[in-house]
Amino acid sequence: MIHLKRASVALILLACCFSFYGCPVLVVGGAAVAGGTGTYYYVEGEMRTDYYFSVDGVWSGVEKTIADMKGRDVEPDKQPDGGKIVAVINDEKVTFRLKYKDKDLTTLGVRVGPVGNQAAAKVIQDRVADNLLKK
Repeated sequence: MIHLKRASVALILLACCFSFYGCPVLVVGGAAVAGGTGTYYYVEGEMRTDYYFSVDGVWSGVEKTIADMKGRDVEPDKQPDGGKIVAVINDEKVTFRLKYKDKDLTTLGVRVGPVGNQAAAKVIQDRVADNLLKK
């Protein structure tokens, strides 16, 4: 009887873990990034942050980051309000989404792989921030 109760509790806990797995995750981290807001949001597999640079400035920073990380199969799709760049970096598909917010404020979202990789996206965001500060 005790084993049945333990098994039931374990099964309920496991079911709870799987039910939370599919929900969008929102993680707010305090990254000291000069030029950005300093806060990253990880939402539905995409790491997002705001940069106090124009869309063209962030676009250039992303292109430099892709070149620095030896990205290949680069597919840019520039739009007046931002755009998207898809590249393969370290054998992973990486999608950069840029969105105009204001004259000198741009949101950049980075998704690594089909479902997202938070750690890899953070590394790439840090590299973009470094490239923006070098200008």
